Amino acid sequence: MAFQLSPGVLVTERDLTSVVPAVATTIGAVVIDAQWGPSNEITTISSENNLVDKFWKPNSTNYESWFTAASFLAYGNNLKVVRSIDDTTALNAGSTAGVLIQNEEDYDNNHSSGEGSNGIWAAKHPGVIGNSLLVSFADSSNYDTNSVASATVSAAGSGYTSVPTVTFAAPGSGVTATGTAVVSSNAVTSITITNPGNGYSSAPAITFSGGGGTGAAATAVLATDWTYKANFTRAPLTSTNVSLVSGSNDEFHVIVIDEDGLFTGVAGTVLEKFEAVSKASDAKGLQGGSNYYKDVINNQSDFIRWTDHPSGEATWGTASAGTAYTSGFTAAESTDSLTGGVSDSPDAGDVQTSYALFGDAETTDVNLVMTAGWSNVTKKWVQDNVAKVRKDCIAFVSPQSGSVVNNSGSEVTQVTGDKAALSATSYSVMDGNWKYQYDRYNDVFRWVPLNGDIAGLCANTDSIRDPWYSPAGFNRGQIRNAVKLAWDPTQADRDALYQDGINPVINSPGNGIVLLGDKTLLSAPSAFNRINVRRLFIVIEKAVATAAKFQLFEFNDAFTRAQFTSLLTPFLRDVQGRNGIYDFKVICNQSNNTGQVIDSNEFVADIFIKPTKSINFIQLNFIATRTGANFSEIGG
Repeated sequence: MAFQLSPGVLVTERDLTSVVPAVATTIGAVVIDAQWGPSNEITTISSENNLVDKFWKPNSTNYESWFTAASFLAYGNNLKVVRSIDDTTALNAGSTAGVLIQNEEDYDNNHSSGEGSNGIWAAKHPGVIGNSLLVSFADSSNYDTNSVASATVSAAGSGYTSVPTVTFAAPGSGVTATGTAVVSSNAVTSITITNPGNGYSSAPAITFSGGGGTGAAATAVLATDWTYKANFTRAPLTSTNVSLVSGSNDEFHVIVIDEDGLFTGVAGTVLEKFEAVSKASDAKGLQGGSNYYKDVINNQSDFIRWTDHPSGEATWGTASAGTAYTSGFTAAESTDSLTGGVSDSPDAGDVQTSYALFGDAETTDVNLVMTAGWSNVTKKWVQDNVAKVRKDCIAFVSPQSGSVVNNSGSEVTQVTGDKAALSATSYSVMDGNWKYQYDRYNDVFRWVPLNGDIAGLCANTDSIRDPWYSPAGFNRGQIRNAVKLAWDPTQADRDALYQDGINPVINSPGNGIVLLGDKTLLSAPSAFNRINVRRLFIVIEKAVATAAKFQLFEFNDAFTRAQFTSLLTPFLRDVQGRNGIYDFKVICNQSNNTGQVIDSNEFVADIFIKPTKSINFIQLNFIATRTGANFSEIGG
């Protein structure tokens, strides 16, 4: 207890209710090639519809990895996806040119202060599909016909030694337009509109005064309606909070159009709109959040990002107090058809860089890592640098497409050759087939690797049983969304594959397409060459390690050791009761925490586990006996 300096009662409490926590076991992970979506950033996906929303539909280039992700989502609802791109060639479409903005972090670090030279807007994500976007915006100067678009000088006059004052007649209600005369050779040659005003029902009269000359005359031309005016409820004027601090003309509308129909299938479809956003950097909305147009677009748009203020608009992005926001739009400034977007499939280095985002177990929790249809080099990289380093997940691999698709008679040789290029590790599982499935987005059939399905079977097994149950067989091993297999291995083929640690997938009449193997790629004879055993130990090790970290900096004494043993025993007993282990024993006492261990500031616990084994081989012996035989005498 704490020392007290004077008599009194000190109340303390100590928490002895700690338990071994449950840990996630069904989080999938995959790197895909996609037409759209953030790149080199982990995105959590819960369904195939969610996958389409974030990364768009598959095409003839990216379908293998895209459908690997979709296959997993047919069994589980927690998938972490990274979109990989060729970061030397891929570009986001921009107002005037393409620019690469990979994700939120890249934007915040390199593009959020208007550093780009591609104009006002950029597509939110890299890809040629961004070229379908058109962004248009309007404030009081170009929203409708009640503002002055230009002024035509009808008589230049003569004798002007200085610039005369230009006066526009006031509207019935609204803001009076203003302009500045341009004088050349003592005559008025043009008028520059400095504020288009608003509220005019007809073109206002223009008068000239001063300047020492006479005879100048001009005619005002009212603006035509903004093309997208009908999509908004009112004209943009001055917001209430800007008006209260003597600012003006801060509001404008923004609309995003699918100009070419690549997103929706219908050209000209409105994708999103933002009404009455503000040019003021400190503008607030009615609910108190920022109404500054840069913040609104970046936080709410699914299609575009802000990259700079319009050219020449120095007031935009400044504080609202006393600011009269300018409106010097031309048609080119108010409507931008985005251009310069480039799609390019990632190379092996790009894909490996993307998979590296899953490499840190302390920051990213994943369990089932799929390698899609990527090259054997990339698959081995994932084995060696993600699964074997983390030691809390399994990498799922399939053979190369050419090894099984349209390769009749050579499948076993090719598949075992693919396996030889990989690492022999219990943290990896290999299947031996591809499936043929319908691509409803393009109305075609596709060959898709099965590693997404095998990982999905593990996720489904977790939901209906436990991670230490085998995902294979006729109870839990049915493959979904498959029309047929690339090949149907015979018994001899299956024997050859299974002896090499490759799990066959077969078409069983009446039972569908089934995973008929549960081996890992560990070549040594060991309990860890089975999926259920490897996953059992991942669960136990992860859960116990999470609980054990709370022993850090405690004393290595009999109390701490007994407390830790009592913490583990109920957890392991529960696993045993759920058929995960046959038996267990925890040793954490002075026998393994010797004086040397204690003096080294260490703590040791030995946990012995007898894992349960899945049935891989069934032998049924049928014995015929004579009619008068007594079964009690001949049966064992």
